[in-house]
Amino acid sequence: MPIYKRITVDEHTVALIWKIEESLDSLENGIELTNYCRDRYRGMKSEIHKKGFMSIRHLLSEFGYSDFDLEYDEKGKPHLKDGKHISITHSFEFTAVIVSNKKVGIDIEKQRDKIKLIAPKFTPIEEYKALGDGEDLIRKLTIVWGAKESLYKLYGKKGLLFLHDIFVEDFNISEQKTTARVTHDQKITFYTLNFMEFENFTCVYALAHE
Repeated sequence: MPIYKRITVDEHTVALIWKIEESLDSLENGIELTNYCRDRYRGMKSEIHKKGFMSIRHLLSEFGYSDFDLEYDEKGKPHLKDGKHISITHSFEFTAVIVSNKKVGIDIEKQRDKIKLIAPKFTPIEEYKALGDGEDLIRKLTIVWGAKESLYKLYGKKGLLFLHDIFVEDFNISEQKTTARVTHDQKITFYTLNFMEFENFTCVYALAHE
């Protein structure tokens, strides 16, 4: 069960990406769940969601954690009991976990044409007209969406609006990084974001400056 990608962000921050190729039985092997997560798992109807859930537990073990080291707040945000920060993501056959001593967020998205339809809900679409209507637009919008998702996870506050509260600075895709700011409760916070593309997927991770 190899790790698809290992990203060492800094000495205290590592992200691991898993490509799901195993059977569900194989992924379930050796994994113990808390009562809370067992109930969540049993309630899942989709096999791909079950596979994602279990592959994340294997990623946790790569960090030296188990399901029993996690706890969830009222919004479903995961926390590590040892005080480190964690973020989790799942999209189709890919899952990822990032762990840090700083606040972090990670998101994986499949690059799909429908991103153009939902874009006005999360970013001013007119800013991207120069890209045309093809693959470059899909790639950039997917990065912006992933950036906002990762920041939403990192920030962990109710009432945060993608369109009005999270602003991602313009960037060149080739640079694989950008910055963003979150405005909430009259406070502005700045973040660094990095992204990568693989197999028509986009992974974005955000790291707090403090």
